[in-house]
Amino acid sequence: MSQTALYVIIAAMFLRAAPAQADVTLDGKSATPEAIAAIAQGQPVKIAPEAFKRIEQAHRVLLQAAAEGQTIYGLTVGVGLNKDRAMVDAQGKLTEEVIEASRRFQVGLIRAHSGSVGPEMDVRTVRATMAARLNTMLVGGAGVQPEVIDAYVQFLNRGIAPVIPTGGSLGEADITIISHVGLAMLGEGEVYYKGQKTSAAKALQAAGVKPVKLFGKDALAILSSNAYSAGLAALALNDLSHLITVNKLVYALSLQAINGNVSPFLEDTLALRPFPQTVRAGAELRELLSGSSLWNQDATRRLQDPLSFRDSVYVLGEVTRTYDEARGLLNIQLNSSDDNPGVAVNVTPKSQRWQEKKSYVAADTAGAVLPSANFEPLPWVLAFEQLGIALAHNSLTSAQRIIKLDDPNITGLERYLGTEKTVHAFGAMEKPVVALALENKVLATPVSTEFLPVAGGIEDIATNAPEVVKRVQKQIDNSYALLGIESIHSAQAIDLRRASRKEFTLAPATTKLYGAVRRKVAFLDEDRPLTPDFRAAAEVLRNYHD
Repeated sequence: MSQTALYVIIAAMFLRAAPAQADVTLDGKSATPEAIAAIAQGQPVKIAPEAFKRIEQAHRVLLQAAAEGQTIYGLTVGVGLNKDRAMVDAQGKLTEEVIEASRRFQVGLIRAHSGSVGPEMDVRTVRATMAARLNTMLVGGAGVQPEVIDAYVQFLNRGIAPVIPTGGSLGEADITIISHVGLAMLGEGEVYYKGQKTSAAKALQAAGVKPVKLFGKDALAILSSNAYSAGLAALALNDLSHLITVNKLVYALSLQAINGNVSPFLEDTLALRPFPQTVRAGAELRELLSGSSLWNQDATRRLQDPLSFRDSVYVLGEVTRTYDEARGLLNIQLNSSDDNPGVAVNVTPKSQRWQEKKSYVAADTAGAVLPSANFEPLPWVLAFEQLGIALAHNSLTSAQRIIKLDDPNITGLERYLGTEKTVHAFGAMEKPVVALALENKVLATPVSTEFLPVAGGIEDIATNAPEVVKRVQKQIDNSYALLGIESIHSAQAIDLRRASRKEFTLAPATTKLYGAVRRKVAFLDEDRPLTPDFRAAAEVLRNYHD
């Protein structure tokens, strides 16, 4: 099957699967990864009235600054190394001739930047990208015409998804990628519409959407943003939020499976060295294990478990800590302007120093058009790299727990959790486990420093933001597979332990997870191919809810 055919099928499935849902209101201030993910899944959007007011004010400030003769990047002069070239002479009155010259310049910018490479985005990622950019535009810093905001809303609400290749961004604004959104808004390029890949011109006509007439610095605002990276990041954090929950449950199940020791995460134990997230993880584990026979006296229970069990409270805590930090920083990205230049409204100069006051206007709407480096995503990109390292530690720890569950010296059960009828049971299954863990370890290698100067040497640093986030997403996907395998091993050990120890009791919170796994994966009484079981268990975890 060709890639185009595959994406047509995906788009059709996406559109059929999207039921009528409540609108997600965007206001430029309160978007979350969950809101971006909801829009990505098909929920429609609406714009808060106060956000439209900011858009109108910012556009007026931009035009006033141009009329006063300010040199404005992406409006009166070119972009990148071409910032030394005058493109539109807007000094004085904005005549029809000046406006038409601006429109030609804007169209040229969009076309000249639409050159991404590689496989096409799925519809979900396209929508996440557009939702992320729409919300940052609502901050006002982009200075776009209100018509541009309306175009984003219509594309999202009428199911028009531009066809966008995924490669070509160095992580200092995803300019060659999200420029394809602007191309589609012009009625050029291709889109997915009603499950079909078609020309943007045909889709806009069928949907009753007029092509946008770009003006001012609309083109630069559309293409110069980290919205692709931020959209990917929002989807990853939305997935990870759920993984964190099931991760703790799987660990609690495994600890019961080996009849482990709860002492490492007792309240007074952790108070001796109170790292906040470790203390929090310990409290959650104590709650999850409430009602388990692990709290009862047992002469066979070890004083000290292997580190993959004993130290997991720290590993789990660090996954949560790095997630919280990445989420907090991404929330700033999603709800602020990463535009250059950025338009600020209702602000006045902080001094009379020439350089500080030169970018301000004082017409009916006070404000400024400020050259910036706000396209730099390094703060949250570094947080994602740290998150990737925590996920790698978590994966390696999970892999070791699985290996220990196969060890009769640890469990007191049959080798590889076998029965009288099995030949090898889970003996060979440590290989895919370690392979998944090692892949996650490799994916944790920092890549934000891997770049070369471009654009005539002006753009001489970068972050590789899309690649950083894609690696974290792959780690999340691998983690569901790995934890699924761990849950199968734990369920097998629990069944074997129950058969020999009637006093063994699972905690109610983990009994539900055990039941969910067992409904999809049967006890391994005789050897069988395990790939279907591993896939089923991963899917159980992805969809698991208390």
